[in-house]
Amino acid sequence: MFGTLSSKVRPALLQIQMLSGPPWKHKLQVRACAARPATLQLLEDCLVLNHGGTPMRFNYVWLRDHCRSASSYNSSTNQRNLDTGSIDLNIRPDSTNVQDGHLVLTWPGGHVSKYSLNWLAENSYEGRKQSSVQPRILWNSDIYKHANIPSAKWDTFMSSDEELKRFLQNYLLYGIAFVDGVPATVEATEAVTQRVSLIRETTFGRMWCFTSDFSRGDSAYSQVALDRHTDTSYFQEPCGIQVFHCLKHEGTGGRTLLVDGFYAAEKVRQQSPENFELLARVPIRHEYIEKTDSHRNHMTGIGPVLDVYPWNNELYLIRYNNYDRSVINTIPHDLVQRWYVAHRELTTELQRPENELWVKLTPGTVIFIDNWRVMHGRESFTGLRQLCGCYLTRDDVLSSARCFGLQA
Repeated sequence: MFGTLSSKVRPALLQIQMLSGPPWKHKLQVRACAARPATLQLLEDCLVLNHGGTPMRFNYVWLRDHCRSASSYNSSTNQRNLDTGSIDLNIRPDSTNVQDGHLVLTWPGGHVSKYSLNWLAENSYEGRKQSSVQPRILWNSDIYKHANIPSAKWDTFMSSDEELKRFLQNYLLYGIAFVDGVPATVEATEAVTQRVSLIRETTFGRMWCFTSDFSRGDSAYSQVALDRHTDTSYFQEPCGIQVFHCLKHEGTGGRTLLVDGFYAAEKVRQQSPENFELLARVPIRHEYIEKTDSHRNHMTGIGPVLDVYPWNNELYLIRYNNYDRSVINTIPHDLVQRWYVAHRELTTELQRPENELWVKLTPGTVIFIDNWRVMHGRESFTGLRQLCGCYLTRDDVLSSARCFGLQA
């Protein structure tokens, strides 16, 4: 699990000593009881806060822009009142002081800004660089099975916020979560998904229910085995959550394959950082082309196989779909072979048997899959197999989690 690593200044009684020096070279010593001293240094282009051994730089325009006074910020709506374009790009504070764990700046014209030292440490670039946006537990089959993650129960899940919170925590950590005891109907499946997020309507509809009738121009509407993949890689923003509910299966086979794509990608990062970097940098095109009597679609999405946050290099999205990957024509010749080598290493990790979690979906069990992280597939099957499901909006799932106080 990748936990948050953030510098924090504990509230304490502070003793301040201003050291003499030339303009913009002032240094403040902030001594806290039972805490290491924090220091502030005013340079020509920024203010430097040193706390816990980590110097954090704050641009002066940034400080004025992030003022939380009533005239600059509406605390009721959590929106900025200040017109950022009105700030003098050469602004400097006239005076600097630390009072009761807060940095107090007085700007030209007399405006006063007050910032908690805790808040500054938590919102510094240096702090964010050391922190994960979303804590996760990466897994292979053994790790997940030994974690013994409980499924949510339909009756409790639909009425208890605590059950929903536990479900969301498991979903955030592992990228998959289950609800058991759901009535085997499309209507009940829709109700349980709406407890989590908004349904994202796509070309496949809002709620879809399908069998192996080839009614759409997609191999999912067949009985053949499907290798591990993420869905809608041909969308510029792939769908965030995939939901499946097997309503009926009168036959054999059809187990669902789940693979933690982040677990495999992090193996590549450890073994071959240059291959990880290449997969995170080079844009690849995916396409969905459908030409049937009742449906005509041509969708294209472009993005790297791996997406990372630039400030902390944290992986947050994987696009891996060998079915829908289009012609590779976005890579210069000298990178093509290197890309295939990097892609092969990732594929090798994804296809390791120890990384495969096989589950048999049965009527009553609804699975939620983080489509930005966990790949799914299936083994071939016989007989009538009816599935229903939908896609959910990722932003609303994360919003629900944050409203419960979860880190997402």
